[in-house]
Amino acid sequence: MLNALWNPIVAGEIPLPHRLAMAPMTRNRSTPEGIPTELNAEYYAQRASHALIITEGTQPNADGQGYLLTPGIYSEEHIAGWRKVTDAVHKADGHIVIQLMHAGRMSHPDNTPHHRQPVAPSPVQPAGDMFTPSGPQEMPVPRELSTEEVAATVDDFRHAAAAAIAAGADGVEIHGANGYLLHQFLATNTNQRTDRYGGSIDNRIRFAVEVATAVAEEIGASRTGLRISPGNPFNDIAESDTHDLYPALVRALAHLDLAYLHIGNHGGDDELLHTLRKLWPNTLVLNRAGTDIATRAKDIEDGIADIVTVGVMALANPDLVERVRTGAPLNTPDPATVYGGGEAGYTDYPTHTA
Repeated sequence: MLNALWNPIVAGEIPLPHRLAMAPMTRNRSTPEGIPTELNAEYYAQRASHALIITEGTQPNADGQGYLLTPGIYSEEHIAGWRKVTDAVHKADGHIVIQLMHAGRMSHPDNTPHHRQPVAPSPVQPAGDMFTPSGPQEMPVPRELSTEEVAATVDDFRHAAAAAIAAGADGVEIHGANGYLLHQFLATNTNQRTDRYGGSIDNRIRFAVEVATAVAEEIGASRTGLRISPGNPFNDIAESDTHDLYPALVRALAHLDLAYLHIGNHGGDDELLHTLRKLWPNTLVLNRAGTDIATRAKDIEDGIADIVTVGVMALANPDLVERVRTGAPLNTPDPATVYGGGEAGYTDYPTHTA
């Protein structure tokens, strides 16, 4: 069954030597200004044997930051920082796409340099606390983006995609999952708008389709992917119409001829997963979190997925691909260090041959 993992594939215009890719994971180790460092470059280069590295969520504008020490990709300084990362990955014969993530309402003013109120489709306060420099704090009610600001945000994604390519990335993945801005437009509990971006399914998918269209126009559809997580309640999202909403979204995206669609955290709804597989004409990337490699490889063998992504396993095992090939044991991740800063739980996991 694992043989299915090792067949080469081309995602858009990105040639990949096998089917085991690295999922995006927030790591909180950039500078306060959102600039990647040599430590980030070392981390990603260590994992370059994965078929494709999808980076941590990277804000496309200043209002897109949600968490502390996350990277940006909208300034010349960000481009220079990411160039260190992409050069290191390419030197190690890897491929890397930068994930564009606008956190929307999942933020706190204390986590951003500008200290502004978070923005969102509607002024709906998220449940839960946000970790800030002074400890956990309640997230505020976000400010509703005006119709004109929504259009401006689409342009910010366009600009960020161009910046990612200027930084040497092989492409970008647009984050439309896990309760962040694109997902907030899709869900009825977070989108209570009455303009052309709210109400009907066609209106609620509009922002995601416009972002994907703008990015594909800017850098080429063959270098553009998009991630969704149908029915995932993470970050206080509630969706009751997934079997209507997501087929409509995927049909609209299919016309753009994107490099890939990345489905993650779909709540075990395999009926919907199979529906989306039939609707999507290009490469489908699947993250079936919490399962072993054999289960993920079976999705490729069964034709449900073309590529599978791994998160925590890739974090704790920089040489995961070689370990899987040879049947070597895996390192156990240390949850206490995941967001701790520095090399602990980041670049210090041993390789099998170390």
